[in-house]
Amino acid sequence: MQIPRHRILDLVKTQCRIFSQSFNPERLRLGNKILRQRLRGPALAAWYPRKTVSFRDLQDTYRPLGLTIFDEAEDDREEAIQIAKSRGKGRPKKKRTAAESRTAKKKK
Repeated sequence: MQIPRHRILDLVKTQCRIFSQSFNPERLRLGNKILRQRLRGPALAAWYPRKTVSFRDLQDTYRPLGLTIFDEAEDDREEAIQIAKSRGKGRPKKKRTAAESRTAKKKK
């Protein structure tokens, strides 16, 4: 005597509910294998070193007090950008679309 299919499905459904598994009698690809895995975010975040205080953070902290701090590296960078622009080697202008050019003409 053969057991009816619906009885076997009822048994499997009960078994899945007891053991906290997903019931998938059609064997569709649902991605449950991926969803059961441990999250990788904390492990990836722990790989990189923690952010330390930067020079810009110090500037932002002391700016409300009226104190200005001179950042020589930033000043050198800005100067190099200006030199490159004067030689025609600066960053290219943004590409304008037709809609942007129409709105720019209206503003003038």
